Amino acid sequence: MACMDKLGAGMSGESEPMLEVRVGLVDSEPEIWRRFEIPGSLALNQVHLVVQEAFGWEDAHLHRFTTDDPFVPLRPICGEIPEVPQWLPRRDCEEPADRPEEDCSLEQLLALGLGAAFYEYDFGDSWLHRLELVSRRPADEDPPPAWLVDGARRGPLEDSGGFPGYEEIMDALADSSHPEHAEYSLCVAEITGSDEPFDPAFLDIPAVNRALGRQARAHG
Repeated sequence: MACMDKLGAGMSGESEPMLEVRVGLVDSEPEIWRRFEIPGSLALNQVHLVVQEAFGWEDAHLHRFTTDDPFVPLRPICGEIPEVPQWLPRRDCEEPADRPEEDCSLEQLLALGLGAAFYEYDFGDSWLHRLELVSRRPADEDPPPAWLVDGARRGPLEDSGGFPGYEEIMDALADSSHPEHAEYSLCVAEITGSDEPFDPAFLDIPAVNRALGRQARAHG
């Protein structure tokens, strides 16, 4: 609720904002990224669903939003490490710094982060996404749901062990003589539901937008 309290007064009377937001997977090389047009009023629990769909995640693990990189060490204040606010599903809020993601909008989070924020998915593999505000404009009278404008590369495979594990799988798939090529090929086919060769550079933007449209109707 603090997020709403801090920014609500300053935003009153403004028209519905439409944000252009770039989301990139931190430490991906080549970079895996998406650029959206998305209503600024969208609550973070809905933003979570958008990011899941756009990167091909399965929503099978915990997640959180923060205004700062959660892996950068903080400087002690008066000898103590300050608690970093984080936005989680209401059911997962347990610590004093935990805030319900349902009570904070995307625009409010980005304002608190001075134009940037972070979304971490799967606290084991730690897939960290950086959200950056590119532009802001008044929305049309009937604003569309989140829309994927551009991007590069498909998202990593779920439960692949972070980037080290994912890169190991990609190396094995690319080399038919690799001792684990057959095993990984079978596993990836089971995960993707397809026998087609796995192309990490492939991104089907129209398919993502169709899925985002279905998602918006289901949660509308």
